[in-house]
Amino acid sequence: MRRDNVNEKLKNNYWKQIVIVLTFGWIVVWLNRTALTPIYPQLSDFFGGVGDAKIGAISSFYFLGYVLMQIPSGILVDKYGKKTVLIPGFLLFAVGTLILASSKSLEMMYVGNVLAGIGSGTFYGVAFSLTNEYVPLKYRSVATAVVNCGTAIGSGIGMIASSYFVSQLGLPWQYVEWTSFVTILLMTVVFFVFIKKEQPKKQEDTVISGDIEKKVTLKRLFIPKMIGAYSIYFATCYAYYLVNTWLPNFLETERGFEGATIGLASSLIFVTSVPGALIFSRIADKHVNKKVEIAVFLEIVATASLYLAVMSTNKNMLMLGLVLYGFFGKVVVEPIIISWLGEQIPRKGLATTLGVFNFLGMSSSVIAPSLTGVISDATGSKINAFYIAIVILIIGTTIFFVTNKSKEKTVIS
Repeated sequence: MRRDNVNEKLKNNYWKQIVIVLTFGWIVVWLNRTALTPIYPQLSDFFGGVGDAKIGAISSFYFLGYVLMQIPSGILVDKYGKKTVLIPGFLLFAVGTLILASSKSLEMMYVGNVLAGIGSGTFYGVAFSLTNEYVPLKYRSVATAVVNCGTAIGSGIGMIASSYFVSQLGLPWQYVEWTSFVTILLMTVVFFVFIKKEQPKKQEDTVISGDIEKKVTLKRLFIPKMIGAYSIYFATCYAYYLVNTWLPNFLETERGFEGATIGLASSLIFVTSVPGALIFSRIADKHVNKKVEIAVFLEIVATASLYLAVMSTNKNMLMLGLVLYGFFGKVVVEPIIISWLGEQIPRKGLATTLGVFNFLGMSSSVIAPSLTGVISDATGSKINAFYIAIVILIIGTTIFFVTNKSKEKTVIS
């Protein structure tokens, strides 16, 4: 009995440990992702005054690597285990960042960012497979939200630090990438020490066997409910990654923000997303049958808030819109959708399904940065790109609502 109590205590402590480690993992990933976005003008000058389309492609190449890794990563995690995939992935992430810090041309930056994207692309399936597997159901939405808050914290740190040290103090932009490189290596050590290695799965237990036909067939992955989930996530990510990559530049070139205030204003989204995520995830855990309605409500308010932010020429109204978009937006709704998704699918093949979900949703992150750069070069403004994102949000949310009006739970098994 005493041994059983000890084992139970260790199990309870492990899921808490997992939540802490994964939160720091997202901080490191997002610090890297957002550190360059406030300093696009400096990058343009460094590379000879290239246009917005080529600068925006820096982020698009990162997300291209990230997105292409989602389904393979999920399959590899389900077959070989989470730690076995994550450690090499983060080492590749570090190599890509090292190339970025050493880049003398845009082409080298593109290569470095593709590798960084592929490497960090191993983290998503691992992170949310671990939370779905180890976190008790009654805490799952909140725990997922806590982990996801790492994205907001990392984004805020990345934007504020780079805008202050590079835009305001005039330090070389490479310092940002060298700092990120060090944090990635440190995080790899943390994963090695604190994430347990799993036992290899038997062939009949893995989704790479004939059992895939019973567990995660294409037909079951694309039932209407799942299509709705992919649609709302695509729309959510499109708007969010447009904001992540181009909002600092938009604030500087079209709304008159300067220096560190660019990063501070942009970080309002990430600061307010933390309490929003915790509050609404707790509500979702208490009302497990209302997750669809909660997600739709959040998307509606987030869409209105983003519209308020980008159409306002008054800085106070603009910042109010950013605060509201953060409090109701992507970081807040994502853990609720992921938690809902985890209730629709079996544990076998979970990482694969999450990989498909993230691949289809995050594909928008490849499109948004480059398309916005093209629109900016063609029109001299990024405002129309933000309006496109708002329309996509409306369409994606509508599809999710229509395909999930039924209260009946559908399990892909």
